[in-house]
Amino acid sequence: MLTFYHNPQCKKSRAGLEYLRNKGVLFSIVEYIKNPFTEKELTKLLVKLNKKPAEVLRTQEAYFRQHIKGKSFNDHELLRIICENPKLLRRPIIEKEYSAVIGDPVENIDQIIK
Repeated sequence: MLTFYHNPQCKKSRAGLEYLRNKGVLFSIVEYIKNPFTEKELTKLLVKLNKKPAEVLRTQEAYFRQHIKGKSFNDHELLRIICENPKLLRRPIIEKEYSAVIGDPVENIDQIIK
């Protein structure tokens, strides 16, 4: 079964949710803003995404512009920052047992449901 990490306030996340529903695939939804990742959980998800913390940051967020842009952070520091500020995480993320994708654009979701 798939897990869909969702932020209902995000247009791209809502589009990804609709796309997945239209595909008729079974999945569970996790609202990761209400239930933030632990550092361990996010580390495992990043491995499945094959991404570093800097690659999953939403650079258009105000928090990014005010506190991160132009500064240097190592992976562990960025991981902690994302866990403390989950809106910084790109979305939606769709996960299965051994892999995950960022569903932006929504067509990326096809990579995980095939």
